[in-house]
Amino acid sequence: MGLRLHNTLGRKTEEFKPLQEGRVGVYVCGPTVYGHAHLGHAKSYVSFDILVRYLRYLGFAVKDLPNFTDVGQLTDDADEGEDTLAVAAIKEHKHPMALAEYYTASYFKDMDELCCVRPDISPRATGHIPEQIALVKTLVDKGFAYEVNGSVYFEVARFPGYGKLSGRSVDEMQAGARVAVSTEKKHPADFALWKKAEPNHIMQWYSPWGWGYPGWHLECSVMSMKYLGETIDIHGGGIENQFPHHECEIAQSEAANGVPFVRYWLHNNMVTVNGRKMGKSLNNFINLKELFSGEHQLLSRPYDPLAVRQLILQSHYRSPIDFSDAALAAAQSGYDRIKDAVISVRKQIENAPDALACASVTCELDSLRQKFDEAMNDDLNTAVALSVIFELVKLANRLMDAGSATAGTLRAIEEMFNTLGGSVLGIVRNEYSQAGAADDALLDHLVGMMITQRQEARANKDFATSDAIRDKLLAFGVVLEDKPGGECTWRRK
Repeated sequence: MGLRLHNTLGRKTEEFKPLQEGRVGVYVCGPTVYGHAHLGHAKSYVSFDILVRYLRYLGFAVKDLPNFTDVGQLTDDADEGEDTLAVAAIKEHKHPMALAEYYTASYFKDMDELCCVRPDISPRATGHIPEQIALVKTLVDKGFAYEVNGSVYFEVARFPGYGKLSGRSVDEMQAGARVAVSTEKKHPADFALWKKAEPNHIMQWYSPWGWGYPGWHLECSVMSMKYLGETIDIHGGGIENQFPHHECEIAQSEAANGVPFVRYWLHNNMVTVNGRKMGKSLNNFINLKELFSGEHQLLSRPYDPLAVRQLILQSHYRSPIDFSDAALAAAQSGYDRIKDAVISVRKQIENAPDALACASVTCELDSLRQKFDEAMNDDLNTAVALSVIFELVKLANRLMDAGSATAGTLRAIEEMFNTLGGSVLGIVRNEYSQAGAADDALLDHLVGMMITQRQEARANKDFATSDAIRDKLLAFGVVLEDKPGGECTWRRK
């Protein structure tokens, strides 16, 4: 069975078939860069990072395209209010573009920490103003949009397909329900393509309708079509953007081009913190920098970014996830188990007998890989895929504890850790931090000193002391192995 994805447009799970064989275009609604990335961003962008990673694992050539919104999203997410970036810029006493640069860099740093693969293209709304003006002009010329007092609105009544993604009809869309009331509009559901700018509005451009700025929905249509074509394979985003944002994208894109806009719509679910919706007024808003440093009143300690990633993978991308200190602590413990197993396998390869992988172990690994592939093909079921990694940890530890692992067996296990845990799930690093390397060097030194003391005790036939040293190290997870000729080596349990 090939990859199957839940398509919001058809409300069912469908076999994935790209428009062009072997190639996939993926567009994801990116962040509005007026603040540091938070838990909601982590849930969304880790989820779609997994999608891109798995498509590449399957052999597809993927063009990955999340955008940056640096103009156009208003404070009520509709057609009234102030530009969110401009409001934040005033509070921080910075130019909006300076603010966008600062928080874009911050976003990339946080996503790097979460081991999200850098996108192929990262377009910005302000870098595509001419294309947005051109799309508005096309919609006006085709009769789908109208101009009023320097603003241009899309007339939803002219597009029969409006509502097909969200399941809403135009008659059901009441004034004030996510789309603000405006006396300029012919219908409350009509949405802004271009907004007239007041003289003191910082971010504005000249257009056929006067000075103004683009509507929020316009940018995603323009940037996805420019880099991926008029019809794209996959469009992702948060479930909260299904209406009105994605619904409006469909309407303006298909009205302009006369072809389907997106073939597969994927939506990730939202996050809560201690069972409550995250919000600054509730004092439970946690950005990723606070999470990684532990500098938040709801956190008892810092958390490894990959432990955060693991917590996200424990739930399905279409399911909500609750962040709590206890859940993060459990994820940290699980991640540490994986990390320790990988480090131990890599260390033991050097000292293991140089022989091919055991046939029975190869059979177990094949079974685990099959289980992993089946889970990921089932609409990216990362929870089951992650359980396969823990089964691999158990297998590795069992073989190492028994002292029966050959170099070939350990290399096969390491390859699976690197491929399934690293390349696909992104929770196994090719290399671990220098701090970890320093800790390993210190551990090597300390264990070496105790082995020397034990060797001296054995030479003096003081077996009680020798056994006590061995048992004490074992209690700390260090296993000593006596080799022929008197050599003693150690490994993590």
